[in-house]
Amino acid sequence: MNFLKIKTCWSNAEFIIIKICMATIYIFVGSYFHDFFQNYHWALIEIFAFTVIWFVYQWIKKMKSQKL
Repeated sequence: MNFLKIKTCWSNAEFIIIKICMATIYIFVGSYFHDFFQNYHWALIEIFAFTVIWFVYQWIKKMKSQKL
């Protein structure tokens, strides 16, 4: 299980993506309990999906570059 032991160095700018990703899913889940975000469900899902794909891509790219 060496996958979980791999260390990478991330800059603060690269953490913005995962923060946006987590924030949008928190707001999306919270929107089921509050009517304020009810009109923004699809926008939040799109932002979440985009940031997840972007974050995973950067993570894989960074892991591959460290193996070289």
